[in-house]
Amino acid sequence: MLILQSISYLHPNKDPLFNHLHFSLQKGEKVALIGNNGTGKSTLLKIIAGQLIPASGEIKSDADPYYIPQVFGQYNHLTIAQALGVHERLQALQQILQGNVSEANMDILNEDWTIEERCNEALEQWGLSGFNMNQVMHTLSGGQKMKVFLAGIHIHQPELVLMDEPGNHLDLAGRNQLYDFISHTSKTLIIVSHDRKLLNLLNTMLELSAEGITVYGGNYDFYKEQKQIADNAFQDQLQGKEKALRKAKEKERETVERQQKLDARGKAKQEKAGVARIMMNTLRNQAENSTSKLKSAHADKISGISQELQRLRSAVPDLDKMKLGFDDSDLHKGKLLFKSEGLNFNYGPGNIWKENLPLSIASGERIALKGSNGSGKTTLINILLGNLKAGEHPVYSAINHAVYIDQEYSLINNQLKVYEQAQLFNTGLLQEHEIKIRLNWFLFGKDDWDKPCAALSGGERMRLLLCCLTIADQSPDLIVLDEPTNNLDIQNIEMLTHAVNHYKGTLIVVSHDAYFLEQVGVTKVIELK
Repeated sequence: MLILQSISYLHPNKDPLFNHLHFSLQKGEKVALIGNNGTGKSTLLKIIAGQLIPASGEIKSDADPYYIPQVFGQYNHLTIAQALGVHERLQALQQILQGNVSEANMDILNEDWTIEERCNEALEQWGLSGFNMNQVMHTLSGGQKMKVFLAGIHIHQPELVLMDEPGNHLDLAGRNQLYDFISHTSKTLIIVSHDRKLLNLLNTMLELSAEGITVYGGNYDFYKEQKQIADNAFQDQLQGKEKALRKAKEKERETVERQQKLDARGKAKQEKAGVARIMMNTLRNQAENSTSKLKSAHADKISGISQELQRLRSAVPDLDKMKLGFDDSDLHKGKLLFKSEGLNFNYGPGNIWKENLPLSIASGERIALKGSNGSGKTTLINILLGNLKAGEHPVYSAINHAVYIDQEYSLINNQLKVYEQAQLFNTGLLQEHEIKIRLNWFLFGKDDWDKPCAALSGGERMRLLLCCLTIADQSPDLIVLDEPTNNLDIQNIEMLTHAVNHYKGTLIVVSHDAYFLEQVGVTKVIELK
């Protein structure tokens, strides 16, 4: 079905992104392409789709791929029909039906007499029945644009489908429809996604890293089990090196002490035997050289083990340090934070919610905020944050300090450098070296401290913001996470999950990522209609 042989790709500045990638795909296989941000997953999809040319290597396929991109801005000026590449066929069909049965129109249509019918069916299948193929893409929301390209699968009937983060813009209903398609289709799929529920529907994980592609037969949960086994082996290796280093140092100490005792004993014998002073000096120098050589040999061995140990340690982030380490003394679990017998808000002609919302939030609760677009999630968040004043009914709020974290992590100031951003949150007057230690905890080494925040990836922005919150060391009564996983790879989602799970205050999460909601311990749902 699809074979990649020795595929390499270079950045425009000629730096390699990946080298000599190999894998093959059989008809009907459903695979995930996973890996950390920056490894080249989207680039590899574009190469398979024919949108990018590799620096070297060969792709063999007996099917034309259908590609669904992650970003749609480049299509904004096009109609739906143009974005899906069916504009000319639809026009030719209309011309023929109106009597213009020219050879050019017949060639363009290529006997695809059901094209218009398939387009209407496809739009209806994905909840876009109110749209027509001449509608301009910029009038659609992100979720609607994604549905347009998903509808294109039914229109084009491809055997090979490539998807880049297909769940990113979809609401819960759209995601469930996507899951259903993936589960039941017989098409060959290659999907880049951080949605772990989606990944569990696929039967092979292709992990892209600097070392190449590693194939794991099984879904995401199986992949995690295999990775855990590998991590355990890695930890054993790490502990083995630490033990070897201790033994080498002990051996060095014992050897040097033994040599020094032998030298002292030899010297005493020589003095007793009346050896001449010049000979004594020669023998002493020989003993010192011998001891020096022993020390040098052991130092080389210890240095080699230490360097290997440092390399191993640097390969694993210290997740235990990467947490929201607040002083939680003021967070009394179960304390009433917010209460209203009938919450509502009015922007103009009418209330945003048809019925007033009875709402009660206690300290320490983990809440998922759900609702379709336009249901008032943002309004409710702004009321809780104190940015909007609710309507007629009285509201009790004991929320003194709240943090709102959106999917762009926009609390990060793009005009600042990484260290400057961290310093901005330094309300506790930490010393410079203390700030830099915390930056290191969140994987920002000295080479990153002068990096512009504008150049940071989604995962880096997330880690820097978490670091800033720990530097501020002011425990919020409430943290609101608004689609926090949308721009993160799996590794960074797991880092975020780990950090959030150390927070003892109230958490409200707006997310379509059911797996993430489960991992952060959500036990209550507020659903807006």
